[in-house]
This record gives sequence, structure tokens and C-alpha cells, in this order.
Amino acid sequence: MAENTKSKARYRPDPQILTLGGETGAPFYDPVEPAAFPKHVLRYRNQRWAARVGLDALTDAEWTDHFGLFHPLTDNLEQPLALRYHGHQFRVYNPDIGDGRGFLFAQLRDGAREKGGRLLDLSTKGSGQTPYSRFGDGRLTLKGGVRELLATEMLEALGVYTSKTFSLIETGEELMRHDEPSPTRSSVLVRLGHSHVRFGVFQRLAFEKNPAAIKHLVDYCVDQFDPDLAGLPHPEKTVALFRRVVQRTARLASGWMAAGFVHGVLNTDNMNVTGESFDYGPWRFAPIADPSLTAAYFDENGIYAFGRQAEAAAWNLARLGGALTFVAPEGALNDALQVFSTTYPEAMADAFFARLGLLRTPTAPTDTGDFEFVIDFLRWMAESRAPFERVFFDWFCGRESEQRASASPIASCYDEPVFSKLRSQLMGFEPSAPERLGHAYFKNPAPCTMLIDEVEAIWDRIADGDDWTALNSKLEAIGQMRSALGFNASAYGAGAERGSRLPQATG
Repeated sequence: MAENTKSKARYRPDPQILTLGGETGAPFYDPVEPAAFPKHVLRYRNQRWAARVGLDALTDAEWTDHFGLFHPLTDNLEQPLALRYHGHQFRVYNPDIGDGRGFLFAQLRDGAREKGGRLLDLSTKGSGQTPYSRFGDGRLTLKGGVRELLATEMLEALGVYTSKTFSLIETGEELMRHDEPSPTRSSVLVRLGHSHVRFGVFQRLAFEKNPAAIKHLVDYCVDQFDPDLAGLPHPEKTVALFRRVVQRTARLASGWMAAGFVHGVLNTDNMNVTGESFDYGPWRFAPIADPSLTAAYFDENGIYAFGRQAEAAAWNLARLGGALTFVAPEGALNDALQVFSTTYPEAMADAFFARLGLLRTPTAPTDTGDFEFVIDFLRWMAESRAPFERVFFDWFCGRESEQRASASPIASCYDEPVFSKLRSQLMGFEPSAPERLGHAYFKNPAPCTMLIDEVEAIWDRIADGDDWTALNSKLEAIGQMRSALGFNASAYGAGAERGSRLPQATG
């Protein structure tokens, strides 16, 4: 740590994962060695979130020492840990996976010390081979690192509970990949995330028929993420935790929909118990509300398409519930799973109303419910093919933006008779924070977007001339949008209450 008293007081190491096992952590993790890279060029450090966890006073040299060379943080894990898990990948069970190019590097807490703070992980992507690398090199392309940075920054700005890209360091190797021009540049990325416990961790323990370890992991999850459940006996504790995971996952799926985001690879090993979005590969932001849009070229059947993400999330939850039947009654777990069908519509309403800058209590009676309004709104967006982000930009705060919307380049879409009912309904909801319309962001001629052509153009500038100005400009634009929309994305997740997505009073 840098010798900065204030920063050191905020850095709160807490390697709780060591409570999960003995010296080897079996059956939860394996100690591993990080790769030795030929060079380390710091390309990005997340000062906003470094400040939240007390690491903002690190010099660039110290930052690289920890997040490129992976020398341990003070009072934290002495050696990185590759986590063990299985998973359904495109609905085919795979027992041959685990952390193949990443590891858990450290655990620490954010927030005020007197309030406890969340237990957060610093984990890696592209840090070298592990026992689970199979035939892979354990590396990450620089393009892959840039893409994850753009995805996490955009999703956070749009109010999705997501991991944060904490660090990106170029590592000086040439990598061969079949899905991008090669040889291509290499990098190592560090994520700040809320929980390393993937659905696939429970699946592996069930596959190994280890109910004692499942019970131990349930206790760990409750202690770290849902401590109010700690007093419950087993198996009631397991069922209560599963119910929470179901609710959080439903909220996550609704957040992707409201953001117009397609994750692309919603395997059970890419979902975790805190309902946080993470692990960004072939993602896409939707140009229009096309339910059939897929992000992965290999998703030939569209099982992870934009409009099927809730279905995928529920399917994955059923697999998690199946693993938990080793320690809890199947009937009680099935009852908990049914909560998805009631939570998801409420979460969709919360997420879409927040994106529209509206409160869910109308000032005049409506003949449809909030969720039905959202579905009608999405249907209109799909049929009109209106640009996804443009619609939310034009109609933020509803009736307060009617004049702005009338001056939009797509104003003709709003003049169509099919939109008249939606317009009337928009007028009936109270704006949640109309003062936000005074923000400079809403004076821009167009909203901030993250479409695939923009991502490719940013990368082309880097690949062709090592020009990072387009990336920096996009990050600045996202920051302006984040300030304008005012989502407090750190305030929800595990234990979140309904309505926590609503913009706060200050940006």
C-alpha cells in the first residue's frame, strides 16, 4: 500500500474465502502462480472504485506491482486461488471447467467501516494457466480487455448491477485467436466484483456428491451476503438463500432488458449468487428492441437472445435448485423458484420506469398495470424499430420531455397513431427527478450509445496506431451519462429493496 493514512484507513482486507477450506481449500479452490509477462503497460485504472476500497493512493508503479505482477496486497491472500466449478454451457453440462485463465487475487470491503461494507473480490482475466486451462493459454487479448471495460462502464451508467473493470494492463505478448486478426496484443484485466460463488460451484459439489461441502458453502454465502438469514436452521437456510438468489437474478435479467443489453453467454458458470452481472465476452447493446438479437456467433439457436434472457436466467436457477436438493427438500426449492415469475414483472417495471425517469405511481388512473405498460412500450419499440437508447434519451422524465421529444430526429415515430396511447400514459406518471434534465448530457444532440460498430472503431484506432483517444473520449461520454442518470448502482444487489434503481437526488 502507498503510505497514505487516509487511504490505508479505507483499505479493509478481508480474505474470507480462506474460511471455506483447509490449506488447499478442497473442494473449493487451488493455489496457483500468475503468469510472468514480458512487459506491463498500464492502460486503465479505475480511480472511482479504487477510492471506494481504499486503493486510490497507489502509485502507478505500485498498482502495476499488484495488478500486473500480482504481488499480494497487505494482509490479503498470500497466493492467488483458482476456483473450482462446473457448469451448463449452452445447456450442455461440462465437468471440465473452472478458473482457466483467471484467479481470485484478493478480498476486501467497501463502504463505511461502521456499516460493515460489502465483501468484494479482486479477480483476474488473462493471468495465466491454471489446472483448469485445458488446452488454453490462459491469456486475454487486449481487445477483449477493452471490450470488457466498455461493457462494464456502460452497464454501470445504465443502472445494471455489474462487476467493475478495475485495472487493464497490456502485457507484451502476441496471441493467436481464431475470432480476431492474429497475432494480436495481450492484456491482463482485474475485476472488482461482488461474489466469486457461481451457480457452477454448487453444481460441481453436487456432481461430486458432497452435501457437506454444499452445506458449508451455503453457510459461507449466508454469512457474507445475507447475514440476516444466519439464524435459520438447515435446510430452511438453504431454501431462504435460494429464494434470495432467485429474486436477485430476476432483477438482473430485468436490468439487462432495460439497458438493451445482450450478455451473450448466460451459462450457469457465468451467474453468481449476488445477482451481479459479470464475465463479458461476445456481448452486444441492441440498436433496436429486437428480441431475436444474439451476441455470440455460435449461439445458433438463439437461446441467449435479447428476448430470451429471462428464460435463460430461470433455466439456470432451476439447475442451481437441482444442486441444492442434496441439502434441502425439492418441493420447498421448487416453491422458491416460482418466485421468479412474480419478481421479474415487478423488476421489469422498476428497471424501465427508472430508465424513463418516472415514478411508478401515476397521477391519473390507467387501464393497464406498470408491467403491461412496459411490455406495450417494448412492443412498440420493436415494431417501430426506433433506436433503443434514443427513445429513453428523448422521453426521460416523461411529460417534462415532451417538447424535447418533439424536436428529436425520430419525432415522426412519436407522431404515429400507434404511439398515442403510450404518449398519454407517459404523461400520467410523475417524473422522478426532473432537475436532471438540466444536466449537460441532455443538451447533447444524441445519447451516448455503445453499438458494435462504435466498439470496433475504438479498437481499430488502438490496433492501427496505438491511438487511445477514442476510448478515452467514449469513457468520458459514459461518465457524463452516468452523472446525468444518477443510478446508484452500488446501493442494490444482495439484499436490495424494490425501487433501489431509482435515480438518487444527486448525481
